[in-house]
Amino acid sequence: MLLRVRVTLPDRPGTLGQVARTMGVSGADIVQVVVLERLGGRAVDDFTVVWPGAARVERLLAGLAAIPGVRVDGVWRAIGAPTTSGQDAELLAQVAANPVDGVATLVDAVPGLLAADWAVVAVVPVDWAARTGAAGEATVGYASWRAPVPPPLPEVTPLRARAISTPGGAHVAVAPFGRAGLVLVVARECAGTPAAAAFHATEVDRLAQLVRAAAVILGDRLDLVGAPPVAAKP
Repeated sequence: MLLRVRVTLPDRPGTLGQVARTMGVSGADIVQVVVLERLGGRAVDDFTVVWPGAARVERLLAGLAAIPGVRVDGVWRAIGAPTTSGQDAELLAQVAANPVDGVATLVDAVPGLLAADWAVVAVVPVDWAARTGAAGEATVGYASWRAPVPPPLPEVTPLRARAISTPGGAHVAVAPFGRAGLVLVVARECAGTPAAAAFHATEVDRLAQLVRAAAVILGDRLDLVGAPPVAAKP
């Protein structure tokens, strides 16, 4: 199976190689490394690895913990193949080619791009700012195939992209479309040990860029998301 392993490590020569060797000795076959952050002498890297299903992840965690200065921020199962640099552009091209199903295309694809479990487009009431407990009023305009019913939505407001950790233990990233009160919600479930890492600022920025671009492509079609169907005339 594919696993995503997020590691914070000292940004100095040799440490990355030491992490890679430890993963190999533990049984992990590294297929991709993505640098999420390099700041203040520290780096945050996402490793996508092929992991033997019968092996215990604890062996990997123990090996990484033994490396000075290395911290494992999360280990979780990845969906689909590792992401590539052209996948975002390809997704937006699909949205543009079939705008009628553009929102559905975006929602179904985003979990795979961000190693998440599910995604939904939440519809927040126009008067959300005047309400208390606005999150409870949000409805689902479209949900990906793995989304629970009903999905546990956090308190979402259509203002800015951000990461949230919910009381139920899930990590969530939200990004507004900028119209019709629509917000894309992407979640990683955190059941089990080890658990998934929270969404990094780099991932939130990527989600926000995808949503903004899709909003430009879809335009007025976004106003139809979550709208009640028009009854056919007799």
